[in-house]
Amino acid sequence: MAETITIAGGGLAGLTLGIGLRQAGVPVTVWEAGRYPRHRVCGEFISGRGKASLARLGLLDRLQKCESLPATSAAFFVGPTMVAAHPLPESALSISRFILDEWLADEFQRLGGELRLGARWSGAFGPGVVCASGRRAEPMTHGWRLFGLKVHARDVAVEADLEMHFVPAGYVGVCRLFGGEVDICGLFRSRGPVPDLAQRWRDWLSGPASSALHSHLATAQFDEDSFCSVAGLCLRPQCAVEGKECRIGDALAMIPPVTGNGMSMAFESAELAIEPLAKFSHGNLTWDEARGEVAERLDQRFGSRLRWAARLQRVLFQPTARSLLMFLAGRSGWLWRWVFERTR
Repeated sequence: MAETITIAGGGLAGLTLGIGLRQAGVPVTVWEAGRYPRHRVCGEFISGRGKASLARLGLLDRLQKCESLPATSAAFFVGPTMVAAHPLPESALSISRFILDEWLADEFQRLGGELRLGARWSGAFGPGVVCASGRRAEPMTHGWRLFGLKVHARDVAVEADLEMHFVPAGYVGVCRLFGGEVDICGLFRSRGPVPDLAQRWRDWLSGPASSALHSHLATAQFDEDSFCSVAGLCLRPQCAVEGKECRIGDALAMIPPVTGNGMSMAFESAELAIEPLAKFSHGNLTWDEARGEVAERLDQRFGSRLRWAARLQRVLFQPTARSLLMFLAGRSGWLWRWVFERTR
């Protein structure tokens, strides 16, 4: 009799791991505190190796037939100026989390997985239990509070499939979605609490009046029901082998959103964990052996990526260094590709 794997968290990483384990004949229970469909703070595009992970799990072709779009171009703006525009080295896939999470949940249940919605895992993270419950909260990082905002909108002028706008307090990404919508998602920092955030989120996401972002959103029709926020973000690189729990996705480490690699890392981390956990379930590895193998695989795949992303994040929050980087990236296709590859 195979050992049941319990997954705490039904986000991208948890559901994808559940799907992969069910494909391997492993009994799986996923505990998810929320319900589907739902909006999440997310750039809502899959860029990098995540598409290959989905393809190997037999999910990519079907996802591409859902309400998704290919994304092939990116543009970067500082204030009113487009400083760089490049084709993506490889096509990304844009898809709303409102659609994606529910689709993955349905697939997991179709394969015979047990999904417990509205139920938060409260047990220990011992043998057979995987933590995929999302980000680790950290109220302050180097004296700053990091928080994310997201909303969908229509009637937005965009000049590329993916846009990144740098604003005084952070950066905002704009991503084309299916059906004429766009996803507007920003990472911001503040020295202190922002008590009026729920009322002023449009000001944060729209940028200064003189910015290209503000101009692009001048006629936007916001879907207020899609607005969501998240605070206490921790973007420090984590080492999986130093932990005592089996963690995947953002529960292990959250890559700076500017890289556009967060969704991909969720899918990749799930795929990397499938084989060792399946071996544990079938009695071919002890829990410590399986957990250790998962951790080694994650560190090998993501260690360098997370370190380069952390360096990039520091540069982008320093106006002088950011301006120099954007100037060089706008004139060097080689530099753009080099940064892209290091964060993937």
